Amino acid sequence: MTRPLSADPAQPNAWLRPRGALARVPWESVVDARLDGWQHTGLRVAETTGAPLALPAGDIERIIVPLAGSFRVEYQTEGERLPHEQALAGRASVFDGPTDVLYLPIGTSAAISGVGRVAVAEAPATVWYPVRYIRAAEVPVELRGAGRATRQVHNFGVPGALEADRLIVCEVITPSENWSSYPPHKHDEPIAGVESELEEIYYFETAVTRGAPAEVAAAADPLGYVRTYASEAGAIDTLAEVRSGDVALVPHGWHGPCMAAPGYDLYYLNVMAGPGDERAWLITDDPAHAWVRSTWVDQTTDSRLPYLTPAEADRPEDAPS
Repeated sequence: MTRPLSADPAQPNAWLRPRGALARVPWESVVDARLDGWQHTGLRVAETTGAPLALPAGDIERIIVPLAGSFRVEYQTEGERLPHEQALAGRASVFDGPTDVLYLPIGTSAAISGVGRVAVAEAPATVWYPVRYIRAAEVPVELRGAGRATRQVHNFGVPGALEADRLIVCEVITPSENWSSYPPHKHDEPIAGVESELEEIYYFETAVTRGAPAEVAAAADPLGYVRTYASEAGAIDTLAEVRSGDVALVPHGWHGPCMAAPGYDLYYLNVMAGPGDERAWLITDDPAHAWVRSTWVDQTTDSRLPYLTPAEADRPEDAPS
């Protein structure tokens, strides 16, 4: 049985789902083909205190991403008689730099145990690729943009960093007052060498910005904003506040910016996949705003970035890496 996103998906914010709206026990949020109009990507998010989270084998490839806390993954690939085990060291929060992640190919069952919050990026797939454990130190960290458009991108699941059939996954940290997913862009039309056709999921978390007084956090309401609007591929209209646990779906359309409100940092996990034969992230900028990229040449990146783990942040600049 499908679960319609809205009686009219063109209505404002029909593709924005608040925390818990996609709950399917034991998961806090699940995005998959049971959502009407959704085909190529999936996401599972859960908060666990130790009970295993089961992932059945199927024609699905996955990347397990610790959001906060540490985990143990027991998995068994198709044709193997005995399971394997992989520890994920994780991190304190999504704002503490990159985490280690685990890629699991099609035909693999798994169970995740541990304490904290964990996300599982998914995509229906047909081609098998080997299991891959990526340590946090191996994750490519990119400072994209400049000035108030500076953001930190962890490219652990993109082409060139990970071999996979369909999945393209990364995560982005946008510090207080900055914009990301900008200029607005789209990837909803297959144009060879120019643009890919990709569904996209945004999973958000928000927090009081680094350096704010500790007493602020208890009473604060961390938030950000997200924008998606119609392209020739179809109607869509999202302009909404987002908070930790919210999910924005982008089946098509121009999307961006994601805005971190003053006083609050914004994080999102991006999950992308599409029907094309080539696994590539090729985008077209909105022509009305594409010129903004040229202004970055004369600007520096935001000195607050990169956000690192506490141990990395405290390390002297001349210490060996």
